[in-house]
Amino acid sequence: MAKQMAFYVNIAECVGCKACQVACKDKNNLPDGIRWRRVFEYEGGEWVNQAGTLIPSNLFTYFVSAACMHCQNPICLEVCPAEAISKRADGIVLIDDQKCVGCRYCSWACPYGAPQFNEKLGVMTKCTFCSDLIDQGGHPACVDACPYRALEFGDLEELRAKHGNFDNPAPLPDPSFTNPSIVYGANGETEVSNQATGHIMNLEEIPNEHA
Repeated sequence: MAKQMAFYVNIAECVGCKACQVACKDKNNLPDGIRWRRVFEYEGGEWVNQAGTLIPSNLFTYFVSAACMHCQNPICLEVCPAEAISKRADGIVLIDDQKCVGCRYCSWACPYGAPQFNEKLGVMTKCTFCSDLIDQGGHPACVDACPYRALEFGDLEELRAKHGNFDNPAPLPDPSFTNPSIVYGANGETEVSNQATGHIMNLEEIPNEHA
């Protein structure tokens, strides 16, 4: 199997500090409203009124850090009419801003809402896996920024061998359509995407393409 770069995110260790999100915005000088990496605040359960007293029932909360999944079957690449999206030999999916016409087809097709329109530039943008740093032997900015070391990166098969195959935590969509290059580490409360009962608490931070 050809090399496929991927991220590993340990939900059990993530505390939702959003240092990864901030590092991504800073490194890529992203304008307001564009977040290539987002941290979903997800919670569920309820408070039940028993004789005038509110009792917690199956309450849970956790955080899911997500960016472009650099999918093995990137639907964004398939639908781009300008052929502006390509997949490198190492599996990293990139948008060529010299070819992009800003039609937004990729953002409509992507189930993860990864491509986001930069109004100032008039083109689509997304996580590049910090390919410029990778090519110099460095690490993605989000990985280095995580104070709890909840983020890793590497070859997908190696990450799966180390951490397992879990790739569909709620609130993310079903992974079967695009085969995302991602591995998640679950905690005891993590729901799966097709059995979700909770809800996203920070929709204002999520790109409209995903919400």
